[in-house]
Amino acid sequence: MNKILIANRGEIALRIMKTCKRLGIKTVAVHSEADEHMPFVKYADEAYVIGPGPVVQSYLKADDIIDIALKVGADAIHPGYGLLSENAAFARKVSDAGLTFIGPDAETIELMGDKIASRVKMKAAGVPVVPGTDEGVASLEDAIKAADMIGYPIMLKASAGGGGIGMVRCESEQALSQHFQSIKTRAKSYFGDDVVFLEKFVENARHIEVQIFGDDKGNIVHLFERNCSVQRRNQKVIEESPSPSLSKEVGKRLYEAAVAAGKAVNYRNAGTVEFILSENDDFYFLEMNTRLQVEHPVTEEVTGYDLVEWQIEVARGNELPVKDQQLIKSSGHAIEFRIYAESPTTFMPSPGTIRKMDWNDSANVRVDSGYEEGGSITPFYDPMIAKVIVHAEGRQEAIKKAEQFFTSFTIEGIKTNIPLFQKFIGSKEFDQGNYNTNVLTEWLQTKKEEVEK
Repeated sequence: MNKILIANRGEIALRIMKTCKRLGIKTVAVHSEADEHMPFVKYADEAYVIGPGPVVQSYLKADDIIDIALKVGADAIHPGYGLLSENAAFARKVSDAGLTFIGPDAETIELMGDKIASRVKMKAAGVPVVPGTDEGVASLEDAIKAADMIGYPIMLKASAGGGGIGMVRCESEQALSQHFQSIKTRAKSYFGDDVVFLEKFVENARHIEVQIFGDDKGNIVHLFERNCSVQRRNQKVIEESPSPSLSKEVGKRLYEAAVAAGKAVNYRNAGTVEFILSENDDFYFLEMNTRLQVEHPVTEEVTGYDLVEWQIEVARGNELPVKDQQLIKSSGHAIEFRIYAESPTTFMPSPGTIRKMDWNDSANVRVDSGYEEGGSITPFYDPMIAKVIVHAEGRQEAIKKAEQFFTSFTIEGIKTNIPLFQKFIGSKEFDQGNYNTNVLTEWLQTKKEEVEK
């Protein structure tokens, strides 16, 4: 594998390229016209424009991306995260073209991308799943009947999509009636499939995920957990490892369930098994993300492994770099903060030009960013500017390190959520570590004016 095309943009494209460069692998960037001057385009060994700014006219043009890979003599395609990364049809086309797809098999992506099918598969493998429907609900009448059996509150979810886009919490039959058709319509628009299902909403839940890795020799290991419970609008903004509220006993069972999930589908390459934990430490399978996660640096910091390098090694047909679970250790504490171009209190996107972006390089803090001064945050893409990852011997040291770093981290020209982090990480709610997915919303209700100052 001498040349890899990265079918992505921004921070993740640049991050993959850096590992490739260290390994002596040539890189190819594809980019939209709007991204012509982005750092990842300049960093790549070769770069090719694929269309205008909107993703449907550029980064989602699967056939054009594969054509470029073939023309330039690439051996493989790395999809990053988002965009085409969990598109089974794209993975299949890449393989059919004689190229290596750096990720799991298309069949695995397809199965785990269908949230109903994955629920059924996990139940058969003995992995606990949230009480809910094991098939799509075709009508509002069917949904109401199912919700009465499950018990409110429930989550109405799109089977083919994840994140905050394809789900809504319903407290009552009235709310379910109000949202049923809109979620079906949104699911069709975003994911090409309007099938929806219901799951019990677990009150005061924690969102914990386990990083797994498999190869085609039958080896599957876990690389511990990440707590992703600090969220806004059902989307993660702070992730940390180890989870401060996870006991060793529950953690052990969680790892076993994640590995069992991987074995159930003969998982290959990097994957993340997401769980929700109730107040009494019962845990349930939520979904499996068949790709590298945005928050993968947290795991890299505590294990010392380069997960992109592991992906490449597995894609080459090699065994896992470390296949003995006993040899994989977690050291210290890592926290990642996602820096967005958005209002720190309303979370509305803040497109514009970054006039200044500066931080203390000597702070020994990892900053993964796809932007530089003078760069533009356009409305075409997710407004994440950077990821700040701190690592220290313990959690309190990591928090202090983050607090100190944010005093020197400056971004001008656009609004960012840095003021939110500066206030929140010093709060007792975050400091205590036993927070759930409601923590940021509830904290902000009384701290909004303080954050906006």
